[in-house]
This record gives sequence, C-alpha cells and structure tokens, in this order.
Amino acid sequence: MEKEIKSSREHMIEMIKKRMGKIKYKIPVFSGKGGVGKTTVAVNLSLGLAMKKYGVGILDADIHGPNVPKMLGISNPNLMPTTDGILPIEFVHSDIGKLEVMSLAFYIERDTPVIWRGPLKSSAIMQFLSEVHWGELDFLIVDLPPGTGDELLTIVQLIPNVTGSIIVTTPQDVALLDSRKAVNFSKKVGVEVIGVIENMSGFICPKCHEEINIFKRGGGERSAMELGVKFLGRIPLDPEIVISGDEGKPILIKNPNSFAAKKILEIVEKVESFCKSKSNSI
Repeated sequence: MEKEIKSSREHMIEMIKKRMGKIKYKIPVFSGKGGVGKTTVAVNLSLGLAMKKYGVGILDADIHGPNVPKMLGISNPNLMPTTDGILPIEFVHSDIGKLEVMSLAFYIERDTPVIWRGPLKSSAIMQFLSEVHWGELDFLIVDLPPGTGDELLTIVQLIPNVTGSIIVTTPQDVALLDSRKAVNFSKKVGVEVIGVIENMSGFICPKCHEEINIFKRGGGERSAMELGVKFLGRIPLDPEIVISGDEGKPILIKNPNSFAAKKILEIVEKVESFCKSKSNSI
C-alpha cells in the first residue's frame, strides 16, 4: 500500500512537470493577511494580460475562499474530463479575449465550508496541478489564500521554475507588517519577488474629486524599498471595483477607462516587462 501511494505521488509530480512545462510564466499572487483584495488583483491582472492577446490561465487555489468564479460571473460550469485531463472553464469576452479558469468552487456547493487539514489541502492543490489540462499558455496566475501556510508552500515546491511572486498589501501598518513576512517567505523559498502592489490606496471623492487617504498611503512603496523589491503600483479604493466584482464584471470589463482600471493596466505593463526581461520568447 505504501509503495502504491509513493508511486501515485511520483506519477502526479511527473504530470505536474509535464503540464507546467507548457506554461511560460507561473506567477503566484498572495498576501500576508486577508482582506487586502488579493483575488480582485489576481483576476484583473489575468484579464489585463489576456487583453494583450496572451494565453492566460488563472488557478483559484484559495481553498477556503474560492471566489474567482464569482468575480468572473461563472456559474454552473460544465467541466469536461478528457483523456488528457480536466479542461479548465473558458471565460470569453469580446473586449478581453479568452481566459482559462479552474477553481475548487466548481466542485463544491456554494455555502459548503471546506474543513480540511493541511495535508488534504496540499493534496487538492497537487491534483489541480497534475490533472487540469491547461495546454500551452503564456501565463498562469495562481490566486493563493492569505498567509504563508501549506497551500503557498505546496505551490512553490511543486511548480517547477516559478517565474516570480506578486504580493498584495494595503497601506495600514498591520497589513504592511504581514506583507514584509510574505516578501521574506518568497525569498527564503527561492522565488523572486516580481513586486508589491498597494491596494485600496487613496479614495477619490466622487463629489469633490479630492483624494482621501482612508487607509494611509505609500506604505507599500516604502516597505518594498526597505526590503529591496520592486513596487508595482497603487490601486485606489474605488467602490466600483467592489460593485463590479460582485456583479461578475471586473473593473477592466465594466469600466476600462476608469482611473482604477488605468492603474491596474500600468501594473500589467510592469509584470509583462519583468517577464520579458526573463525571456525573449514572450
């Protein structure tokens, strides 16, 4: 029995190498704490890359809060198992192009809590990586749960040649403290930090159009400088981002000309530039 388990694990690891080998850039997006808008950033980053006509997939590996399908308006997906593996769900939009999506939310009832210990969560992620047939992609964005626990460790250990990590924070001191831990985690496991994003940075009053720094401002940039990593940019605290996500129409789709959308696209440009610096094949 022990030999069978070992053989099965080795087979899964080989399948992960095979599938990930067809994807040029693998980018985990995570945060030191919850409530910083990490999934919103991951979804819009994926859409921004897809707008540039890259082949993009997003893996929703946030086991306890798989919200990517909700933000993309995907409901009642028809998962297709094939001899090559499970096909991800295709999100298609005329202004964006195509985005490949896979999430635990496709397998569980909406209000069912996931009460799993660490080994089971790691096993689930391992199955996603080994059984989903992504095909050839330019980018795979991995939306991870907050913190530096089992899921994040599993991803960085199992995915070969992770391109780099993106860390999302907000300007509050408590979020910045945890973002520093996230940066140091990435460094310790040998994954280069692409950069830090400061989300919910400044609120533009819809009446007077003045900027109000509800959660302070600039802390993410200062932390990035202190830790010797790049600062990718600020995304403002904009109610439309929240509303559009709840409607399943992310801000890059609902209002691509908004100030917030333009800031997101500036970050996309920096991520693209980072990847270009790593390879001439993009």
